[in-house]
Amino acid sequence: MATGAAEARVRQEKVKKFEDFVDRRLKPDLVNAIAQRDKVFQQQKTFLDLKRNIENLEKNGVTSMRSMVNLGSEVYAQAEVPDTRHIFVDIGLGFHVEFTWQEALQFISVREARLARQIDEYTHLIASIKAQIKLVCEGIRELLELPAE
Repeated sequence: MATGAAEARVRQEKVKKFEDFVDRRLKPDLVNAIAQRDKVFQQQKTFLDLKRNIENLEKNGVTSMRSMVNLGSEVYAQAEVPDTRHIFVDIGLGFHVEFTWQEALQFISVREARLARQIDEYTHLIASIKAQIKLVCEGIRELLELPAE
């Protein structure tokens, strides 16, 4: 009888350790990986929008334009762009490079490929973390000797 109670206590301690591992390690890792992938999705959308805008400028032969520019805190001012054939593209780390339309399109295609690879990597990481969570939960179920769902 005493060994049965001791065995149950050991089993409960193991279950608690597994639950803590899931709650303190795997779930935060999963949330972080999903957030990182969402950031990459947003970057991908930004570059897709830029590509579409450049293609529209090329197709319509626009060489100058007027626009509203956000100065910050949702304060806008009118801006005149006398020559749209050269644009500045944010390449990361706060650096901007002046490109022609064709150079920008080439840069965007390279960046899109890199972003697609990053999305795949994060998707695989997310799947791996979910599999680990499922594996640990299955271990907990076996420790508790519950029927499979």
